Order: sequence, then C-alpha cells, then structure tokens
Amino acid sequence: MLTTGFMIFLGVALILAKLPRRTMLRVLKHDLALDIAVSLITLMIHWGTFSGVMAATVAGLLTSLATSGLKRLIGYADADNYYPGRVRLDV
Repeated sequence: MLTTGFMIFLGVALILAKLPRRTMLRVLKHDLALDIAVSLITLMIHWGTFSGVMAATVAGLLTSLATSGLKRLIGYADADNYYPGRVRLDV
C-alpha cells in the first residue's frame, strides 16, 4: 500500500516537474485544488479494494505535503506576478 501510494505520488511529482516553470508556479497557486483533484482521481481509479484506497490516500497525503512545501520553498505565480518563497526562481 505504501509503495503503491508512493509510486502514484512520484508520477504526479514528475508531471509537475516537467511542466514549464511559469505553469508550475501557476499550478502551485492553486495547491488545494491540486490536492483535492489528485486525491479524488486516485480514489476513483483505485476504488474497490482496501489496498487501492489506502494507496490513493497515501498518494493524496504525499501530494498535499509536497505542494505545501513547494509553495513555501519556491513560491507561486498569479497572472504576471511572481511571489517567491525562500528560494527565488528566474522566471
């Protein structure tokens, strides 16, 4: 369950990392919406078994931790404005 949840999270993290930098920062502005979407989609996909639901829950929790941490670390973008976190990116 933990391994499957981590692999699901890793897939979402890699997709987020492959986005263009400004798009990634715009997505991080809506971190709660991303967390809810990932949790709901993985729950719908893995519904039916206890291990599937637990894997989806782990993936949702890890995604929530990662998006909150990234928003504080690198910041977020709103339209044309960039609000840096502790690390400032060149955008």
